[in-house]
Amino acid sequence: MMNFDSTSKMSKEAMDSMLTTVSSMTKGFQQIAAEATEYSKKSYEDSTAAVEKLVSAKSLDKAIEIQTDYAKNSYEAFVAQATKMSELYADMAKEAYKPFEQAAAKVSA
Repeated sequence: MMNFDSTSKMSKEAMDSMLTTVSSMTKGFQQIAAEATEYSKKSYEDSTAAVEKLVSAKSLDKAIEIQTDYAKNSYEAFVAQATKMSELYADMAKEAYKPFEQAAAKVSA
């Protein structure tokens, strides 16, 4: 049977691990929210600029060129942002798991 001191120590270690995980997840979500906000703002600015260019286009060919460039640039920005967001989520998961990884290493040692 385990004594009170060792049980208390294990409970404290488990609570510390949980708090560390919650803290790292909070930081990760804040970073993800900031990144999403920044991307949304840039996307809005880019679309507004594209509409202004379309309105001032003198010919149909120029309008098609503007729209094509906007679509290409928007797609590339989206793919880059999706990659960046997936990396942020993966990093957050790794950071959140670290305390439990360390606890598992202690138990198996």
